Amino acid sequence: MEEAQAVPKMDRLGLVLVAAGAAATASMPFIIVKANRIASGKPLLLTQLLAQPVAIALLMLLLATGLAAVFVRNPFPRLGIATLTIGVLFLAIGLVSTAATPVGSASARITPGGAFWAILAVVGLVISDALVKIQLTPWMRVASLVVYSALLGIFLFSGLLDSLSIMKEFAIRADQFWGEALGHLFLAFGSVAIAIVLALPLGIFCFWVPKLRAVVLQLLSLVQTIPSLALFGLLMLPLGYISTHVPGAAELGIRGIGAAPALIALVLYSLLPIVANTVVGLEGVDPSVRDAASGMGLTRRQVLTRIDLPLAFPVILTGIRIVLVQAIGLVTVAALIGGGGFGLFIFQGLGQTAMDLVLLGAVPTVFLAFSSAVILDAVIDTIRGQRP
Repeated sequence: MEEAQAVPKMDRLGLVLVAAGAAATASMPFIIVKANRIASGKPLLLTQLLAQPVAIALLMLLLATGLAAVFVRNPFPRLGIATLTIGVLFLAIGLVSTAATPVGSASARITPGGAFWAILAVVGLVISDALVKIQLTPWMRVASLVVYSALLGIFLFSGLLDSLSIMKEFAIRADQFWGEALGHLFLAFGSVAIAIVLALPLGIFCFWVPKLRAVVLQLLSLVQTIPSLALFGLLMLPLGYISTHVPGAAELGIRGIGAAPALIALVLYSLLPIVANTVVGLEGVDPSVRDAASGMGLTRRQVLTRIDLPLAFPVILTGIRIVLVQAIGLVTVAALIGGGGFGLFIFQGLGQTAMDLVLLGAVPTVFLAFSSAVILDAVIDTIRGQRP
């Protein structure tokens, strides 16, 4: 009986993650060596790269991370081992790619294989699980994001990863990349800012007038059912007409293609979550608090600004968080109508069968959405005064 109790209890989530990581490492290539950017290439497993010491070190750390994820209950050792593994993973992909690049070849491309992305995802989930179990305060979570982003930045700007094809695509398009990044941020954050200005008053009126609420929410729900590309297309005709027939419209940027239809579509998509969360947040305010404020002589506007909105703000901000993450993703589709953004690289890569160019647009989009969600979650938890 005592021996049975001494056996450490296995972590089920860790067991699933380890099984997925082991299967990916054994069956998927760690790198793919291509003669050029569109060639199919030669896949190489991690076990085929053991002639390099960094590959052996990575395998040993993966084994240690797996054991820690399954058997170690203390989150701090798990976090430390997994973080070290992430660092060695990037070190390995950089050194292995450099060694696999033919000497003097400018057209050769080394692409991270499925095993690299699977290991990155699995170890990242182990880190996330450990951070959750440590129960960090909201701004400690943001600090963790900053630390891991800085770690990634060190590898990116050190030149260690320059042999990877995605970094070669970036080197060719560096100026264009930063220009499209600014365009992506403008469309995502600009559309959310406009939506907040429009949706907050609309949500307040929907709260005050229940009959208006049903009509407005149904109309906004109808907009959500329209596919993004179809909505972009529907806006092209009227905006093109305005650009042609209204003097000065084209000079203001109103055209059938470009940022104008993308911005309008993103604003329309952003209205429903903010309006709905505004209504829910205001309904969640204790009526007795509102009655007490009215009894003290506060006007309806004062009750709204001093009582209702401050108490409902965390719920409203949750809707804004949903909208922002949604907008960051939808901006990529806007590239199809000339809206720019990271989607430009994604669709160019798909058209040229150059997956590394696709990654050049997809990876920063995912990182931007994830970072925005973490930061806004921290703000929401801080306002609520709750620990995660």
